[in-house]
Amino acid sequence: MGAGASGASSSPKHVPSPHAHTPLCDLEGDPYQSLLANNQEWVRRTTEEDPTYFARLAKGQQPRFLLIGCADSRAPPNELTQTHPGDLFIHRNVANLVMVSDANCMSVLQYAVEVLGVKDVIVMGHYGCGGIIAAMGRKSHGTMIDKWLGNIKDVYRLHRAELDDLSEEAKVKRLVELNVIEQVVNLRKTRIIQRAWSKGNTVKLHGWVYELATGIIHDLQVEKLPIWTQIDSIYTLKIQTHDTHI
Repeated sequence: MGAGASGASSSPKHVPSPHAHTPLCDLEGDPYQSLLANNQEWVRRTTEEDPTYFARLAKGQQPRFLLIGCADSRAPPNELTQTHPGDLFIHRNVANLVMVSDANCMSVLQYAVEVLGVKDVIVMGHYGCGGIIAAMGRKSHGTMIDKWLGNIKDVYRLHRAELDDLSEEAKVKRLVELNVIEQVVNLRKTRIIQRAWSKGNTVKLHGWVYELATGIIHDLQVEKLPIWTQIDSIYTLKIQTHDTHI
């Protein structure tokens, strides 16, 4: 995960341009070797602009944000937010799910909040999400995928009255949004977040949806929705400040 030591967070001025991008699969030659060649070119440009950049980066990280996003190749968090190495702590999975049973996600969350001291945790979904579309159908995709998609089906079940009145296209878009909202709610349920709040850590939770067709990120402002206060009496725990359990 990398050390949490303080280090210079300034970044070189260069930001890779997405314009006129040719997918690696369409390039001549070996796409795999292109990855390594691209890395060497990036290092060359970066050190030309800022010779001490990598030395500073190696000293440690102090990201302000943890972003939990979808593994979809079209939704890379750093590019979408024009941030640099060291700015975002990132966890990605299919359909940006947050589950207390997922040791991977919970380990990332605990490390980000309690060790790195992030100030904001963001769940970012995207319209056109394949995981959401798959969860809306009844086709089996294999044991592990079906088990994973079952968590999205639970979101569908919770909001079925609203979703079933929509057209198919609108239903997919709305389920993307509802899934993000439910995952932010899941964050709030965790002992990790509740323990942080009990100790005076004001880490904030956010829900975003990225629109593939426009490149725009939409803030769902989950904290302003009725569900944000409705869950207090059900899920808020009385945690002692010395409690170290997840």
